[in-house]
Amino acid sequence: MQLHAPLDDRTVWSPVGHCPIEKAMAVVGSRPAMLLMREAHYGTRRFDDFVTRVGVAPATASTHLKALADAGLLERRPYQADGARTRDEYVLTPAGTDLVPVVMGLFAWGAKHTDGSDQLELAHAGCGQPAGLRVVCAAGHQLEDDQVEVRLRRDVADADG
Repeated sequence: MQLHAPLDDRTVWSPVGHCPIEKAMAVVGSRPAMLLMREAHYGTRRFDDFVTRVGVAPATASTHLKALADAGLLERRPYQADGARTRDEYVLTPAGTDLVPVVMGLFAWGAKHTDGSDQLELAHAGCGQPAGLRVVCAAGHQLEDDQVEVRLRRDVADADG
């Protein structure tokens, strides 16, 4: 990945406070938050199921589920089982669904570079072949890391003149 034009000179430009990675990590940068999002992507909705499947204390799950809902990644929806009090379930929002490539990317990276499970893999549901992750541009070109640049958005660059 390359920095483009004015971003190249790190003595006059700093990403602190402007970097999308920094802002995303503020929302989902903890282990419990990412694992809760993983479970939400797998279809988990109920609080007790999140606690069990992520392996965190209820207070930890509660804190992170609230933060993820406040950030707009999960939506709280009330439900009531017969004879029980009303509780909330957590459903992915469109912003939460947009996090799927990140969750899959962490899955793939963990499987390749850590002692992650050798029993699980990402696969194409249609043909059964292993699946990989790729970066593509809006025109559909598959990109390698050295073909991606970080630049000022065109509308920002044009406004600066």
